[in-house]
Amino acid sequence: MKGLLVAGTTSDAGKSVLTAGICRFLVRRGVRVAPFKGQNMSLNSFVTRQGAEIGRAQAMQAQAARVEPSALMNPVLLKPGSDRSSQVIVLGKPVGELSARGYHGGRQRELLDTVVGCLEELGSTYDAVICEGAGSPAEINLRRTDIVNMALARRAALPTLIVGDIDRGGVFASFFGTTALLSAEDQALVCGYVVNKFRGDPALLQPGLDMLRGLTGRPTLGVLPYTHGLGIDEEDGLRVPVRGAVRDSAAGTPHGEDLLRVAVAAVPLMSNFTDLDALAAEPGVVVRFVDRPEEMADADLVVLPGTRGTVRALEWLRARGLARAVEERAARGRPVLGICGGYQMLAERVEDEVESKAGTVPGLGLLPVRIRFAVEKTLARPDGSAYGEPVAGYEIHHGVAERTGGGEAFLDGCRVGAVWGTHWHGSLESDGFRRAFLREVAATAGRRFVPAPDTVFEALREEQLDRLGDLVEEHMDTAALLRLIEDGAPAGLPFIAPGAP
Repeated sequence: MKGLLVAGTTSDAGKSVLTAGICRFLVRRGVRVAPFKGQNMSLNSFVTRQGAEIGRAQAMQAQAARVEPSALMNPVLLKPGSDRSSQVIVLGKPVGELSARGYHGGRQRELLDTVVGCLEELGSTYDAVICEGAGSPAEINLRRTDIVNMALARRAALPTLIVGDIDRGGVFASFFGTTALLSAEDQALVCGYVVNKFRGDPALLQPGLDMLRGLTGRPTLGVLPYTHGLGIDEEDGLRVPVRGAVRDSAAGTPHGEDLLRVAVAAVPLMSNFTDLDALAAEPGVVVRFVDRPEEMADADLVVLPGTRGTVRALEWLRARGLARAVEERAARGRPVLGICGGYQMLAERVEDEVESKAGTVPGLGLLPVRIRFAVEKTLARPDGSAYGEPVAGYEIHHGVAERTGGGEAFLDGCRVGAVWGTHWHGSLESDGFRRAFLREVAATAGRRFVPAPDTVFEALREEQLDRLGDLVEEHMDTAALLRLIEDGAPAGLPFIAPGAP
């Protein structure tokens, strides 16, 4: 198989960025390429046209490769429901909830053949497959059950690059230590390093790179500069603020006279915060996450985002006084938008014997809706219209909404006054609908904000993916990169002691 594994010294080292950048670099050279991540842990997910749930990062990487996303590209997805358990999704469909001990205790290793089978199928269809690892390959406590890093690389004979975030410090020690903690068989596939987020003159880094090569016998194939506002889809919905914004949410120059301020409740187990990217991309829109009532006071729009724990998020809102702030806001006719789990929180009540098993709990009561959690998960790619504009989205939820009367239809959801609720993720990426919605929000909030007529979200995303491809082309040894993809790991790479036990 022709391909590559992009591993990292840590989580968030830059694996997703580099994988996407290599995919865009290759496809611009006429290579038919596909992304792959055997196992992903993320609350940011996406629904393919075939109705399969995969990580948002793999959907973004597929766009970088200019191919349609599929379940083959992310055969195992873990969606945390607490610090100790996750929903396990295999080939796009949920198969159950497992504790970390139960997953690593046996279930994970059973999935290796599934993961390798998907990789092989992609390898038979595309010229090359660029694989992303998870966390670090040197998590020696988990190596026995590994299905996404070096176990995968060994099964498919994939040459491996290790990327490190120099902005965190200690990158040379991380490169050396990561390599030295791998077994001899794993080290034989580690072909080089990539430095990510370097600030300053690369010439000042060269003595360290030369010493690293002397110590490990492996070159550094690239030094990627620190680049603001890359705006790729993040994997981890547990972190805030808006790190996935297509443009840094410093708002830019408004098209109208006023800014529009959007406050997003930073609920626990937040999922698909990428829904906010399209708002952050609008000139003059400021998006920020909040966890105190006073931070909502000057907002023109409050958003309750998706979450993997609707009941837990309701408890969090009430404990922090945010629930009352949202209720008082709605009573004054000030705009509130709930998306997926956020929509469920706006309901009269939530009946949950599936996600939290809490039974019936009161919602915020701002929409005439009752939510009942079903065992079967809804995975769909709906489309329709609102405000006379076409709109499309995707649905990922166990909660089933039943309107109890009153209000008006809004996408698949409901609207009462200045409170909107929908299960549709991604709807704000539909440009005409987003502009019409923001115009109504601005009018309701009394702001002289005007959406820019030329903001095309899809074009902005393509622009960012091209920037990733440019980073690879301009700051990596692309000739060496292509040789690795074509020919695999070179023979005779030195062993670095002590190696894994």
